[in-house]
Amino acid sequence: MDALELLLNRHSNPRLIEPAPSAEQLDTVFKAGLRAPDHGALTPWEFVVFEGEQRQQLGDIFAQAAQANGKDAETIEKARNAPLRAPMVITVVAKVKEHNNVPRLEQEISAGCALMAMQMASLALGFNGIWRTGWFSFDRGVHQALSLAETDQIVGFLYLGTAQVEVRKLPERDPAQFVRYFGK
Repeated sequence: MDALELLLNRHSNPRLIEPAPSAEQLDTVFKAGLRAPDHGALTPWEFVVFEGEQRQQLGDIFAQAAQANGKDAETIEKARNAPLRAPMVITVVAKVKEHNNVPRLEQEISAGCALMAMQMASLALGFNGIWRTGWFSFDRGVHQALSLAETDQIVGFLYLGTAQVEVRKLPERDPAQFVRYFGK
């Protein structure tokens, strides 16, 4: 699949099974993420990989956070099982650094670009995935359990694996609805 075709046909797939990318393929995925725009060459990213039983540990972290936030039993159990929806989950973290010329937002966007590049590389390798965020991304208990610094921000969880089912094609969008030429 060429790059343009990949970009124009990108879609998420939440129904994922084994296999996930191999170690060699995952290295390629990370290399794609490391090509994200990076003002100031701050490299404001960290990728935390959960596979196998580690996904259950992530689920326990989510469940503990849900319980600490007063969620009901059904929500707690759903949180516990969330990472088991794919054979691999990569937590993408913006490692925000204090900088006079590169504000926090730019660093978080850079980490988001890294996540998108990783998802696209996974698709190019024949895998699929879905970028999830949700309240876990902002929960300080989750951040502490993942040993993140106070200034760090989770930009998303990239669930990766092999598509279990083919998802329906996303509707075409007319660029004219989203584009405005200044002064015209």
